[in-house]
Amino acid sequence: MVWNSGWKLASAASNSGILGLIGAGSMYPEVLRKHIQKCTAATSKPFGVNVPLLYPNIKEIMQIIVDEGVKIVFTSAGNPSVWTSWLKKHGITVVHVVSSVKFAQKAETAGVDAVVAEGFEAGGHNGREETTTFALIPMVCKSVSIPVIAAGGIATGRAMLAAMTLGAHGVQIGSRFVASTESSAHEAFKNLVVLAQEGSTKLTLKELTPVRLLKNKFFNELMELYKNNPTNDELKAHLGRGRAKKGMFEGDLDEGELEIGQIAATIDDILPVSKIVKNLVKEFNFAAAEISNLTLK
Repeated sequence: MVWNSGWKLASAASNSGILGLIGAGSMYPEVLRKHIQKCTAATSKPFGVNVPLLYPNIKEIMQIIVDEGVKIVFTSAGNPSVWTSWLKKHGITVVHVVSSVKFAQKAETAGVDAVVAEGFEAGGHNGREETTTFALIPMVCKSVSIPVIAAGGIATGRAMLAAMTLGAHGVQIGSRFVASTESSAHEAFKNLVVLAQEGSTKLTLKELTPVRLLKNKFFNELMELYKNNPTNDELKAHLGRGRAKKGMFEGDLDEGELEIGQIAATIDDILPVSKIVKNLVKEFNFAAAEISNLTLK
């Protein structure tokens, strides 16, 4: 949710009865501090911060989280053993995002309180294993004793129910909330998400950090580059700096990096967070009632 989930989205989510997360990956330390402070002022409910561990200034970011009294941290894109014990000593609940059974087990060993098992369908940065959510969730649930939160390809109440049927204790939803009124994404990007169809996204850049992107001019140029078996340095040079900000935050739909999940193909409107949450709950309950009498003989 880099460039999509600032304090407005996080506080709106928490005020709607779910756990809002500030996406720290796009924020300099002092920018993150301001978002935490504004979120604290905008909601009396719990909220958390997602921290990609590979980012620079990680020490400063973690200290700000402690100083500002954040009680829930979701870590991703790195080794959870480096920061989990430190965060827990400060009374913080730690959840780590994983894409495989191996990493889920390592996260449990590191002492995290729960894991987010994120399938191949997910938007943004993804796992190299390409394990889909339906396959990943039961495998991870079987391999660890801590709570498992399902992610990847979940944007409806029915998908929430399916994930919990597979053993998940809860779900994490990203792409559906990109197309929300309170998302910090550029309106042009939100509108493009609404127009997405089956096949509009693809996972690429596995040699660097795998990322699922909407197909646009930048993506097509990247595919042309791949035809020549580029080195990692050539891929980095083509990627450059600030691609994600240019696309998702500034609305450059040609040259920007446009991260979104496969589930974007089912999203056809931009709604307030409160309405999205109500729709999710209503559909979940309807689907649960619908299948409650199903039996096999």
